[in-house]
Amino acid sequence: MRPHVVVNVAMSADGKISTHKRRQVKISGSEDFFRVDRLKAASDAVMVGIGTVLADDPSLTVKSDELKRERRAQGRDDHPVRVVVDSTARTPITASVLTRGEGKRVIAVSRRATPAKVAALKKLATVVAAGENEVDIAILLGELGAMGVRQLMVEGGGTLIANLFSSGLVDELYTFVGNIIIGGKDAPTPVDGPGFVNEAEFSRLTLLEVTRMDDGVLLHWKVGTGS
Repeated sequence: MRPHVVVNVAMSADGKISTHKRRQVKISGSEDFFRVDRLKAASDAVMVGIGTVLADDPSLTVKSDELKRERRAQGRDDHPVRVVVDSTARTPITASVLTRGEGKRVIAVSRRATPAKVAALKKLATVVAAGENEVDIAILLGELGAMGVRQLMVEGGGTLIANLFSSGLVDELYTFVGNIIIGGKDAPTPVDGPGFVNEAEFSRLTLLEVTRMDDGVLLHWKVGTGS
């Protein structure tokens, strides 16, 4: 059984998640940062793509001491399982996701990943081979479910999120829309990749909640329509 997948993104008012040079941009504020931390603490695992690791070097750890104490009281590690989708095993062994904070890490690779790189990553993480040339997301989610992951939070980037949506593997979406304009036709969006060809392929959403937050707005969606 695959995990319940919750995608969380922050974007500018014009739908961009960073500049065309892929530089990280502060879009939301402290209120939204704590919301994201709560969502992370409530999840069994948090996942990003290799592009996010190389561009932003996130640790994917829970920041709040209070939330970490709550996790301990529930018999869980301070941090959720941290998962990187990395088809060719490019994750640096010095990456924050591998070196900061206690807890389990999973690196998902394809079978074309260089064996020497895979061997180096196995010293720091569980390496899961899922797919021939690229990571097969459906297989990976099945593996995570078998590991006991019931809720999976996805923090990006756009290529990974596009893969999840095109595979019909997203259950909820949180979108924080900030009060800035980034611009640029080549600036990344929350859902990148080639895009859907026709309307029949579009992912349809049901709006569950709208909340004013910081200097922007948080939209909470369920994937699919109806009850």
